[in-house]
Amino acid sequence: MTQASDTIRQRQIRQGLIMVAPAIAILLLVFAYPIGRAFWLSLFTQNLGTQLEATFSGLSNYQRIVGDGRFWLTLWNTTVFTSLSIVTELIIGMSFALILDQAFRGRGLVRTAALLPWALPTAVMGLAWAWIFNDQFGIANDLLTRLGLISTNITWLGDPTRAMLALIFADVWKTTPFIAILLLAGLQSISGDLYEAHAIDGASPWQSFWQITLPLVAPQMVIALLFRFAQAFGIFDLVQVMTGGGPAGATETVSIYIYATVRRYLDFGYGAALVVVTFLLLILAVAIAAYFLSRTRLNVTGER
Repeated sequence: MTQASDTIRQRQIRQGLIMVAPAIAILLLVFAYPIGRAFWLSLFTQNLGTQLEATFSGLSNYQRIVGDGRFWLTLWNTTVFTSLSIVTELIIGMSFALILDQAFRGRGLVRTAALLPWALPTAVMGLAWAWIFNDQFGIANDLLTRLGLISTNITWLGDPTRAMLALIFADVWKTTPFIAILLLAGLQSISGDLYEAHAIDGASPWQSFWQITLPLVAPQMVIALLFRFAQAFGIFDLVQVMTGGGPAGATETVSIYIYATVRRYLDFGYGAALVVVTFLLLILAVAIAAYFLSRTRLNVTGER
């Protein structure tokens, strides 16, 4: 009996491996090969502006990263942009999800309209926001002037702090619906009987939110933050269209720096090293998020 069950289990494992083999092959082709190729290129020094032939230099490109102040500045800019964006999106997204979870007339239409910002192309949306924050002809200054909040036009994209805030504002406007929809799916999986029983015990709506809603939506929340972290950390098109990394590198992200290193300075070896380091940072962040996700699921389900 044991041998028969072992044979069936081995057959199921073999069939499962055969079925997932195409997906694994695609992942290796799409992700593993480019990263492996980038790592190989990072071991060479090749700058088409100064030399045509690549020379093996070992880990010298990675040593160069350690002393590259511009890289650490772009990493700081990327961290600030990512942190402020995803935290703001989580707060606003949760608020929208709670509203969309209520029963009211036209709820389906409102849910569909809420997805429109997320569906728009980022480059097109970035161009629109660049005009909105234009210091001469932008709607932002015009609206603030009409409300009597300012007397002179504000140079939104010409000041380092205001330019970063403008980028964060545009990113939050576009991607908050993504988090809201994921959280809404989690809210709809919660039984209403839990809230009724909690209310009978004398709990307030605020207590129900902290003791029922947040713990049960925590897995979806971590997944949403994981996706948004990967997207925000690798942001390129929005920054390129709105500020180009300016003013004076105040909004330059790691992706913009890699683009400039490879396409403008033609430094392929160093650009490949930057790609590998950025990839490793993303993997580290994903591993940390996956750890907290597993802990969250254990806490919610009560498993040991």
